[in-house]
Amino acid sequence: MKALVKYADESGALEVRDVPEPVLAPGTVIVRLHTVGVCGSDIHMWQNSQSRSSVGVLPVTLGHESAGTIAAIGDGVSGWSVGDRVVCETAASICGVCPLCRAGRYNLCPQRQGYGLKRDGAMAEYMLAEPRVLHRIPDPVAFETAAMTEPFAVAYNAVVERANVNPGDLVVVQGAGAIGILALQIAILRGAATTVVLGTSIDADRLETAKQLGADHVLDVTQGDPRELVASLHDGLGADLVVDATGVSVALQQSMELVRPGGAIAKVGWGPQPLGFTLDPLVKKAVTLYGCYSHTWNTWEKVLRLFADGKLQTDRVLGGLYPIERWEEAFTAMKQGSHVKSALRMVQP
Repeated sequence: MKALVKYADESGALEVRDVPEPVLAPGTVIVRLHTVGVCGSDIHMWQNSQSRSSVGVLPVTLGHESAGTIAAIGDGVSGWSVGDRVVCETAASICGVCPLCRAGRYNLCPQRQGYGLKRDGAMAEYMLAEPRVLHRIPDPVAFETAAMTEPFAVAYNAVVERANVNPGDLVVVQGAGAIGILALQIAILRGAATTVVLGTSIDADRLETAKQLGADHVLDVTQGDPRELVASLHDGLGADLVVDATGVSVALQQSMELVRPGGAIAKVGWGPQPLGFTLDPLVKKAVTLYGCYSHTWNTWEKVLRLFADGKLQTDRVLGGLYPIERWEEAFTAMKQGSHVKSALRMVQP
């Protein structure tokens, strides 16, 4: 089968290869992939700029934003049928017995192995999965929408489950990439009174998308001062919540400048760069800093319900669908800011 494989620890070491199909084992299913979203982490893997705190295996098939159908069912699996439309959580393997797993926080399991990093992922024709990661795609939801469940779940975890936006809040989103734009949608849905999305010059198209999705203010930080903008809003004390979805460490310094005393920062973006600034403002302002990582079963179910009810806009987010052979075009469109989100269509019309 065709798969997009990261084959070496160097920039550009990514190519479509013919690899063996996964072997069905007891207690597993095989999913035939239909649509797979491109994540910023996939682009970092392509350029070998991924955070070194996430150590993977090589070679590995990329992809963890999947939607497809069950193609085969192993012995001992019940409740699922061949042909069921499904999305798959990213935690391909967990220990199931550590205190975090037992408490339902398996996204933090020390033995967790994620698709596209330590386990072969979804940018292939078929993928092996345990039934515990499967979720049914509601009938009204297209594969292209369902493939965005994972990034919306990341945003939901940050904005609802960790930092918890309240009606009337002032929310600032740093970064106009996929997670930032999706966090904007969740914040609006939660009742944020005023939303601000910050980006750079490469984000011109994506900032326009944020505006179309309902952002009250968007700003290119290379052209204006976000501190002045935020100080002009509400009572002038700063944002109730700042969502750092940038992927650069220095953004945290700006977060601390923009957040109000007693407010919160939800840090979603990974930044491998060392910090060169003091964290004293966190103390002086009594700010809560939330690390936001991954998601659990309940997060996925809620996002899928929001899709089914038409509460989340995905058509403005998904900029293009590409066959696997055009993966580089799909990746480049996101890297250059042309798309908020690209996706690979594994099943061709």
